[in-house]
Amino acid sequence: MTEQKTTTEPTQSAAVKLSLITMTGMVVGSMVGAGVFSLPRRFAQETGVAGALIAWSIAGAGMLMLAFVFQLLANRKPKLDAGVYAYAKAGFGEYLGFFSAFGYWASAAVGLVFYWVFIMSTIGAVVPAFGNGDTVLAIGISSVALWGFFLLIRRGIKEAAAINRIVTVAKVVPIIIFILLALFALKPDVFAANWGGADYAGSLFDQVRGTMLVTVFVFLGVEGASTYSRHAKRRADVGRATILGFVSVFAVFASVTIVSYGILPMGEIAKLRQPSMAGVLEAAVGPWGAWFVSIGLIVSVLGAYLAWSLMAAEVLFVAAQDHDMPRFLGRANKQDVPVNALLLTALFVQAVLVILYFAHNALDLALDLTSALTLIPFFLAALYALKLVLTRETYREQPRGWGGDLVVTILATVYTAFLLFAAGLTFVLLSFIVYAPATILFVMVRREQGRRLFSGRELVILAISVLGAIAGIVALSVGWIRL
Repeated sequence: MTEQKTTTEPTQSAAVKLSLITMTGMVVGSMVGAGVFSLPRRFAQETGVAGALIAWSIAGAGMLMLAFVFQLLANRKPKLDAGVYAYAKAGFGEYLGFFSAFGYWASAAVGLVFYWVFIMSTIGAVVPAFGNGDTVLAIGISSVALWGFFLLIRRGIKEAAAINRIVTVAKVVPIIIFILLALFALKPDVFAANWGGADYAGSLFDQVRGTMLVTVFVFLGVEGASTYSRHAKRRADVGRATILGFVSVFAVFASVTIVSYGILPMGEIAKLRQPSMAGVLEAAVGPWGAWFVSIGLIVSVLGAYLAWSLMAAEVLFVAAQDHDMPRFLGRANKQDVPVNALLLTALFVQAVLVILYFAHNALDLALDLTSALTLIPFFLAALYALKLVLTRETYREQPRGWGGDLVVTILATVYTAFLLFAAGLTFVLLSFIVYAPATILFVMVRREQGRRLFSGRELVILAISVLGAIAGIVALSVGWIRL
């Protein structure tokens, strides 16, 4: 498909330019969020040390391949803005590109919901009225904070990026201190007992599969620099920031998980209140450890919330500029902030916050749904990179690296396909329920342009999404799956 250049309305100000350090900070700030604080319990619920090592090896290698894919696409397709969305559109047409944009945006928005629930759950350890982050009081406070952040972010990209740089440093330090203290307090006999997993763990394959969604969640943000490509001072910085950000956090995530197995039996870790890092450190050094982790979590989450809000709005904004979302989402204020896209994101977050009040486990549902919604955009990006390599598009002019790129794109495609399998039927159906109604926005775009609503191939995609949503609703109503 022919690439479309992003057009800019006359009233839009020039895009603010970000340096390599700032963009790397955005990637790290996006990935190092609430997820890392939930790792001990989520892994202990599924697997022991051996399974965790295998899971992190698969997740690390797979996500590294995906990071290489975004670097490859940034270098070979420099005119495509907003990364994940643009790659799906260029490779597979407007409707799948639209779904990729919406899915990535919805994933980021549900991730923002997870952040608020996690903060309130942390406070709930001290103030019982906040419960597990899903009580009426917790949702009310989250709602007030949500709109406070909306007012902050709309002040401008520059201000938000500057805050993100400061917060990124402030939140990484407590996590590193946790790892060092846990290593010092590690008990070799407890670690050895956790090696093979507890009685409740299934086969090694099932153990590893059960951890995949949480590894996806903590690595979300690896594509952050690609999303901000229009703000980069140098296009080459996009790929560099992606790789630097990934390498910076992979060892941290794996270390938090592994050292925790040396503090408590995995059955006890699996029952800890979230954030489970707090419970692990409390067992290692005393009550002050829980306070230390809880404060670090709140700083970490607020920083990641800032970055994710910006990325979510940016995807809608660029899609609207490319005429793939309704026009009203393509308007920016004088600070270069896509205010309407930011507002729609805040409204969506508010709606999901209310819905999660009725969920059985709001925290786990928000985390897993965030991961599941982003799998299709990631899969389509990897598949597009593989398509570029196989068709040798751009390689006739720049043939260097074709063989290595072929290996990378195949591995990234296989990995993202495995993630779809690992997500399971429940989250595939829930994803369809979210995706299908989004077609209303697609219809709005086509009507604005005076075009036929759907082509023949697009009607097939529409039918699949609607049938999937209907199946999901039926499964929810009869109790086959539950929130």
